[in-house]
Amino acid sequence: MDIGTGDGLFVYHSARQNPQKFYIGLDANRDALRKISEKIYRKPAKGGLPNVLFLESSVEDLPPELDGVADEVHIHFPWGSLLKAVATGDRKVLGKLRRICATSALLEVVIGSDLERDKSELERQGLTSLSGEHLESVVIGEYRDSGFEIVEHGVLPPSEWPRLHTSWAKKLQGSPSRSLFYFIARVI
Repeated sequence: MDIGTGDGLFVYHSARQNPQKFYIGLDANRDALRKISEKIYRKPAKGGLPNVLFLESSVEDLPPELDGVADEVHIHFPWGSLLKAVATGDRKVLGKLRRICATSALLEVVIGSDLERDKSELERQGLTSLSGEHLESVVIGEYRDSGFEIVEHGVLPPSEWPRLHTSWAKKLQGSPSRSLFYFIARVI
């Protein structure tokens, strides 16, 4: 499941590479999903994929039908309230994420931050520090208390950005001042 899927490219690419798995992309704004949503219903020879579903939903309003269905949850390049929630370990939102996770599910979060370019949005969200130190001193404990154990974290080097297969990863490729922090957590 991809929360804050944006244009859905990550879900679409993943579903094409793994036809035996089912992928769900969720975003509160359906406009960016319009093009790719139409594409998945085409014949397979024309790019259609029977193993993809896109839903309009915010993380705060995840449908109960998704309870316990996700083996993996991905949140790549969150923005706005989703960024604030995952970067601060908001327990209400983490509870919603935990609810949709199956036993032993993985949660991957990738946050792209340019402290100068993103300054106004970071300040608006009350995020004065996005760093490895912040993750270790604040976020790890909040995730643990919400049912997730962070098993890996660090800075994702630019050479690894293309593996994310998102439009944002492509756009940010040439941005040397941007850092990508990531962490992977397992349901406990």
